[in-house]
Amino acid sequence: MKANIVLLTFLCLSTAELTAQKAYQPSADNLKARKEFQEDRFGLFIHWGVYSMLGDGEWVMQNQDIPVSQYELLPSFFNPIAFNAAEWVAMAKAAGMKYITITTKHHDGFAMYDSKVSDYNIVKKTPFGRDIFRELEQACKKEGLKLYAYYSQLDWHHPDYYPRGWTGRRTGRPESGKWEDYLDYQDAQIRELAENYDISGFWFDGWWDQYADESSQQKAARFRLPKNQIDWQLERTYSMIHKVKPALLIGNNHHKAPFAGEDFQMFEKDLPGHNTTGFGSSADEVGNLPLETCETINRSWGFNLQDRSNKSGRELIQYLVKAAGYGSNFLLNVGPMPNGQIQPDHRQLLAETGQWMQRHGETIYGTKAGAIPPQDWGVSTQKGKKLYLHVLDFSGEVLFIPNAGQLKFSNMSFYPSGQKVAVEVVKNGWLIELPQTHRNNVDTIIEVELK
Repeated sequence: MKANIVLLTFLCLSTAELTAQKAYQPSADNLKARKEFQEDRFGLFIHWGVYSMLGDGEWVMQNQDIPVSQYELLPSFFNPIAFNAAEWVAMAKAAGMKYITITTKHHDGFAMYDSKVSDYNIVKKTPFGRDIFRELEQACKKEGLKLYAYYSQLDWHHPDYYPRGWTGRRTGRPESGKWEDYLDYQDAQIRELAENYDISGFWFDGWWDQYADESSQQKAARFRLPKNQIDWQLERTYSMIHKVKPALLIGNNHHKAPFAGEDFQMFEKDLPGHNTTGFGSSADEVGNLPLETCETINRSWGFNLQDRSNKSGRELIQYLVKAAGYGSNFLLNVGPMPNGQIQPDHRQLLAETGQWMQRHGETIYGTKAGAIPPQDWGVSTQKGKKLYLHVLDFSGEVLFIPNAGQLKFSNMSFYPSGQKVAVEVVKNGWLIELPQTHRNNVDTIIEVELK
């Protein structure tokens, strides 16, 4: 009998999911926004909140088991007097970025905008008293950058976030609450962001907290926690957003294949189809939506005083190139300091990336994954009849491009110099000469003009 009930429940859920997938039809404005998003290729991720004052990342409330009563002291002395939205946006633009995604509410539940739904926000609870999200909105509009709202569905502060997930269990909240009331609260905040700010979409996070995937179920078992049966009612949330403004793009960092109502698919610290982190994806989980991969400059998302493990400019540029070669945007994160400034070393790395993009952006912006799939040596990008081979890691003198024989080309040259490339077309592909005099330590680019 129990097995029959489980099967019936599964069939009902599957039918509901299929119905939802069939029901969502993106509008013409939404499809246009998706195309523009896919062509932007490079964005700035910003993790910033009252947690920055503790200098231990954005998970400090969880990692240090800080109860709500103590954590609520932080906003009272959060006063980032050096914050300047125009400077942040100018930095992003100079780095070659086309959009900014910033945390409007992280897992700690504190809103970094002027929320009318809750007083637990930067305007009402801090001496700073300014709506930094509004200021970023205005600065982005002036400079022609798009703005996206990161919003955590997980909330370590709200009492009605109950049953608890596998995180935030030591914040001193009573073990009671009403899940439906929390969803109403969440949707009310999401609605005010959609209605009151000129944004391009939402970047959701935290779905995974409620044991909805295998990784979270394993964590629950390890901590001997009960397996929750939680319905996030994503269709309700997504439908509300698209009714407010159909063009708004929705992505959710749930580490699964796209759900109904989503408009782009993101990958955390992994390229599409890769799983080096344990919460990445397999190739069959990569959908047909626009793609985005996000990564940190060091190892932290939020400001971490002790994190000195910056990636090099070369590593960041190569990751951007690889992402484009997988048909994906690259969302590169900074964690501003508590005074509102970006770390000088992070600003310098962004500037290096921007200098490279000024010279080579044509091979990244507006491209799709190229006809040559990713290889050990690098990737390819493509725009119309122009195919760009990005040779990132190769030490030999002759590069073999397999399975390229079917591609007909009229010219092949080094980019951007225009120097002719010596190439031999063989039965199984191309043999390309790569003399050391034409090598670039970051990315040796070959432009192929296809027929």
